[in-house]
This record gives sequence, structure tokens and C-alpha cells, in this order.
Amino acid sequence: MRLMNATDLAAAMAHLGAAARAASALMAAAPTAAKDAALRALARRLRDGVAALVQANAQDLAAAAGLDEPLRDRLKLTPAIVETVAQGCEQIAAMPDPIGEITELKRRPSGIAVGRMRVPLGVFGMIYESRPNVTIEAASLAIKSGNACILRGGSEALHSNLALAELVRAALLEAGLPADAVQLVPITDRAAVGHLITMPEYVDVIIPRGGKGLIERISREARVPVIKHLDGNCHVYVDAEVDLALALKVTDNAKTQKYSPCNAAESLLVHAAQAADFLPRIGAVFAAKGVQMRACPRALPLLQQVAGADLRPATEDDWATEYLAPVISVKVVASLDEAIAHINRHGSHHTDAILTTNHPHAMRFLREVDSASVMVNASTRFADGFEYGLGAEIGISTDKFHARGPVGLEGLTSLKWVVLGQGEIRT
Repeated sequence: MRLMNATDLAAAMAHLGAAARAASALMAAAPTAAKDAALRALARRLRDGVAALVQANAQDLAAAAGLDEPLRDRLKLTPAIVETVAQGCEQIAAMPDPIGEITELKRRPSGIAVGRMRVPLGVFGMIYESRPNVTIEAASLAIKSGNACILRGGSEALHSNLALAELVRAALLEAGLPADAVQLVPITDRAAVGHLITMPEYVDVIIPRGGKGLIERISREARVPVIKHLDGNCHVYVDAEVDLALALKVTDNAKTQKYSPCNAAESLLVHAAQAADFLPRIGAVFAAKGVQMRACPRALPLLQQVAGADLRPATEDDWATEYLAPVISVKVVASLDEAIAHINRHGSHHTDAILTTNHPHAMRFLREVDSASVMVNASTRFADGFEYGLGAEIGISTDKFHARGPVGLEGLTSLKWVVLGQGEIRT
């Protein structure tokens, strides 16, 4: 099914959509016990099948020999990664089932009781690149939230994703649930994405997870709602009043713990009162780890004191750039106001952190920085569904409606109004 003519491709995608829509009705009515049983079965099958999964992944890695190392790193499916996603399945199975929960129930003067019930979205389409672990994260969240999903991974991870999808189907059948609740598009033709994002009769929402180009294309062409974020230009701001040891530790982790994730820090703002003390110290840390610093005119001479530092004068474009690499922009600011204004202007509304011992400053930062996740004295690398206790995440949303930040179980649900009466009529 890798190459098809336009007619066959449209028919194949419509078939996937119709099967997902039918499965979604069964999943919405599925008992919690069956969904949890499927997740536990999936965890077991992942562990039992780790050797076969690594073998399938080796085929993808061999075909990707020419890719840059960060891209190959995202593609890897190691035993440790398999164990992590298996644990994620078990964690989601242990979480309360949000479906059917009624909240905000209030008695009205007429006698009726009005509340809101949490229900599945229906069918979501997931389009992602590299990382085959996303296949399991998306599948497990779809199962628990009572949705059906159509997954379209990157062609570079096709063998890995096919092997994982077979385990998901087997786990669903074992639990008495429809295998078509989780389907993987086995077609590598890019035109398949165009069909998936323009089938509102079958798909209720699209979730892209990948590079900016992919997300921009989907946002532009989709005929169904999209949950998205375009960039991860995350900031760390070192305030005038701060514990310098804490600031060094957190800033280092936010930038260097891993360079490729969207929650890695890309911009460092330092209050002028701390610049002379802090910048040479963090500069030495970055220099030792090979991180290039693109600095403003006030930061540059302070960083030039660091032996072996890789320095560049920052340009205006640097303030808004997501590097996904050992590169960071550095700017000295005169005040908390300037830091907040800079973040809101140049940031991507993903994740931003303040490092401070001043409580009023921390509260102002939380209120006024317009981002999906805002942190005090913690690494931006915590902006993750697993770390937030969501079990796993389907992605990060920087939109302001429906879901914002890491999208877990509740992000894949909606609320409908319910009315409970005892024969009341309106007069």
C-alpha cells in the first residue's frame, strides 16, 4: 500500500475513516474494565515482544543511516524506551476513567438539575514524525479516553510503527474491543496526509506532532480542527533576586539535558543585577558542553571572560529561534517588566520559567507570561505529559481553546450538557 493512484488512495483512506468512525461508537460505550484490560495487555505484549520490536527498528535505522544524529536519536526504539511506554500504558490504566463523569450539577428553580458530562471527542487523526514511541502513547490515550484514532507516522519509522500497531490491535481484541479503534496508515505517500486532514465526516480533530513545516501545512490545509504548536522557543529568566546555585543547576538542565525536545530552553534572560555574577558561571558550563551562545551587546563582554566559549553576537532573529541544538540566545534585561515583554513578544507560548526568590515577582510572571506552561524555579524540561501526571501526552498545544499545554486524557474529551428531571415542563 505504499504507492497508489489517486482513486485507490482516496478509497483506502475513506475505508480507514469509516472503520474508525464505527469503532469510535463502540469505544465510547466501552466499560472502564475493558479499556484498562487492553492497556495492561498492551504493556505485557510490549515487554514480551521487545526483541522483535528492536529488530523492526533496526530496519528503520539502517535505512536512515544518512540522517543527522539528532534525527536518528528520535527514531530509536531501545529496550529502555519500550519499557518506558509499557509503564505509561500501566499508569494510564491505573488512572480514573474520565468518560461519563458528571460535574457542576446544580439544581435550578424549575426543579431540573443541570450539569456537564465528559465524553470522547470521537475520532482523532495523529500525524507525527520519527519517534515510534508516539504510536503507543497515542494508542494508549485513545483507548482510555474512549476514542478511535488513525495514526500516520513518518515513513522513516514505518517498520517500527507497523510492529507496534500489530501489538495494539492484538491487545484490543484480547480485551474484547474493536481492533479498528487504533489504525496505522501503512501508506508512505504524502498524499495520504492530505486525505486524512480533509475528512470531517470521519475525523473530528487532527493532532500534528513534528517540525514546523509539517504543522504549518496541516494548519493551512486541514478541514477539521487542529490541536497544535508551531515552535518551542522556551525561556529561562534569572531574576534580580535569585539563588545562584539553583539558577545554574536549573538553567543547565533546561538547556543541556536534551537538545532536541520542544521543551528545551532556547533563550536565557538575565537581570542586569545578576549578569556579572551569573553569566561567566553559566557560560563556563555551556562552554564545557559545547553550547554556542548568541549574546546581546551587554552579555557578550561578560561571556568573553570564559575560556573556550563559542560566542556569536545575537541578531534580532535569534530571539525568536527554536534551535533544537546546542545553541542558546542570551540577553541581559533591566527589569522583570522587560523580561515578560520580551517573552510575550518573541516566545512561542510553549513553556517559560522564572528563577527567583522574590514571591511577588514569581506570581507576576505566572500571571503575565502568556504561555501554555509557566514555571517557577523548575526546568522547562518538565513540560511533559508524563511528568505532569497525565500518564502520557498526545502532544503539546499552544492554542487557547479546548486543550492547552500537554494534552492527555482530558484533552481528548469534550463536555456536553446533561439535564436530570422528574417530569418538569417549561411554562
